[in-house]
Amino acid sequence: MSEKRVGIIMHGVTGRMGMNQHLIRSILEIRKQGGVALKDGTRVVPDPLLVGRNAAKVEELAKQHGVQRWTTDLDEALQNKEDEIFFDAASTQLRPKLLKRAIAAGKHIYCEKPVATTLAAAKDLYSAAKKARIKHGVVQDKLWLPGMLKLARLREEGFFGRILSVRGEFGYWVFEGDPQFAQPPAQRPSWNYRNQDGGGIILDMLCHWRYVLDNLFGEVEALSCLGATHIPYRWDENGKKYKATADDAAYATFRLAGGVVAHFNSSWAVRVRRDDLLTLQVDGTHGSAVAGLRRCLVQAYEKTPKPVWNPDIPQPIDFFAGWREVPDDGYDNAFKVQWELFLRHVAGEGGFRWGLLEGAKGLQLAELGLKSWKQKKWLDVPRLKA
Repeated sequence: MSEKRVGIIMHGVTGRMGMNQHLIRSILEIRKQGGVALKDGTRVVPDPLLVGRNAAKVEELAKQHGVQRWTTDLDEALQNKEDEIFFDAASTQLRPKLLKRAIAAGKHIYCEKPVATTLAAAKDLYSAAKKARIKHGVVQDKLWLPGMLKLARLREEGFFGRILSVRGEFGYWVFEGDPQFAQPPAQRPSWNYRNQDGGGIILDMLCHWRYVLDNLFGEVEALSCLGATHIPYRWDENGKKYKATADDAAYATFRLAGGVVAHFNSSWAVRVRRDDLLTLQVDGTHGSAVAGLRRCLVQAYEKTPKPVWNPDIPQPIDFFAGWREVPDDGYDNAFKVQWELFLRHVAGEGGFRWGLLEGAKGLQLAELGLKSWKQKKWLDVPRLKA
């Protein structure tokens, strides 16, 4: 059995998402399992090169996890022809320039989303990658979450019948970080709450909801979106108070192909009283399902209770009792699964349809969401051409 080393320049992995999901739980786990197996028996083994501006942080991260290669010199890293892939998980505003440099250097690119802060920049990246004939991918991790995979299987099996509606609830309370009230540090970086730095929940989360809706329930054809900045002031990483200029909540309704109606509430100013940080309820003519990140429960038509409205007595029906849990099926980490698919694609085995055009679709929906909020109207979502 032969091995093929694939060098990966990993930029932005000192941040929470890049470090935990991409480096530790994806690339390093793939290395531990001996790489990704191809059909001919070859195993593709990723060899990460960690890149960051803070030498102490990058060196400490490399030592902690046994990574041999790290640097603060991105230009030098891009010049190394043995590193075929450039990965970025840094801030959204910096991403287009970084990806353009990597494309110019002939690297295949894989990146977090949003791929940019505007649709024009996202389309420009796609055009550049297409012209350079490099392979490209955008992280769309929620498609491989156990809860979403269970929903996809139910749909394929015809459990729902005709899907009528999808209701999504996402979010949690992100602490303001006010040291005067002994609050815990904010769970998200301060730039998330500044428009000028590419922040905002509409830009962040509508990119996710686009690929979830398109892939699981039907292509998005129109939307109406209302944003809000519920928390006007927050405290940054240095304990300094700043004005929140970006939206921290979004209430969006989507019309999908086939007449499906989807509504998603997304908020960083909400307290959780549901099964998970993200839950989706899918209602169909034959049955319904409620899925979180991992669990999924279903209620078939014949198990649906028949309530009677009577506010004068305690509710006699236990509405939680009539649901059956969909069993697990040995699901792997969602980020790792997509990494494996991309590594196979770079090695010449299998297509990869979650590229920069799909990333641009996410930006399109986010821009239209912001425009809908500003204009207070429904907007159509035109198809983006390859």
